[in-house]
Amino acid sequence: MLNNQTLEKLVSMKLSSMAKEYRRQLESPDTTALSFEERFSMLADAEWVSRHNSRLNRLLRMANLRIQGACLEDLDYDPRRKLDRAYVARLADCLWINEHRNLIITGATGTGKTYLSCAFGNSACRQGLKTRYYRVNRLLTDLAIGRGDGSYNRLMRELKKTDLLILDDWGMAILDPISGRDLLEVIEDRFGYRSTVISGQLPVKEWHELFEDSTVADAVLDRLVHNAYRFELQGPSKRSLVDSDEQNDNTTVENSD
Repeated sequence: MLNNQTLEKLVSMKLSSMAKEYRRQLESPDTTALSFEERFSMLADAEWVSRHNSRLNRLLRMANLRIQGACLEDLDYDPRRKLDRAYVARLADCLWINEHRNLIITGATGTGKTYLSCAFGNSACRQGLKTRYYRVNRLLTDLAIGRGDGSYNRLMRELKKTDLLILDDWGMAILDPISGRDLLEVIEDRFGYRSTVISGQLPVKEWHELFEDSTVADAVLDRLVHNAYRFELQGPSKRSLVDSDEQNDNTTVENSD
């Protein structure tokens, strides 16, 4: 009876994982040989792991990463990519986010820019940091819609509070003055307080030409570039390599027939 009351109390206090572990201990004869401290430590560990995993899953859902399974441990270090393993390891602990530094990833299409940016986003979530992924054009569209339906300020507040903002597909279109100012507002709110990842095909030296308003371009680039770590990915397109492998596999099957 006393055990059942204890279980009910744990559940009522929303300690469901601890209750589950307590029930397991009651049903397992092996735990009787353990000390009180050992059994209590197992109860606390069960609750901590459950809450940690729940928070991680919640952060990953909020991040909405384009490549959900991307992680730094699975990066391809093919020498042709010019991806420095030591440089990645230096940034893997995400201290640069706590220091409010930025990260710029450039390279030709198919070289893994989106994967690398999402891998850093995944790492940030695992560190308990709020992360959001956006394609630049989608973000600007949401801001334009927000100006019309009244959600603009709410979205800006959310972006300001996000520890790591990932802006992918940077430089896919020329930014008119309104879009440029919207982007400047986002970057200005975060400058010195939060971190931003920029991922795009164009090298940094060509970014100024993306803005119709040169004054806005100067302001945005000044806040993004000068305190940023950089990756310049090279090598053949990974998509082309995958297509080539699939074609070779099909050819092998056809020849074997």
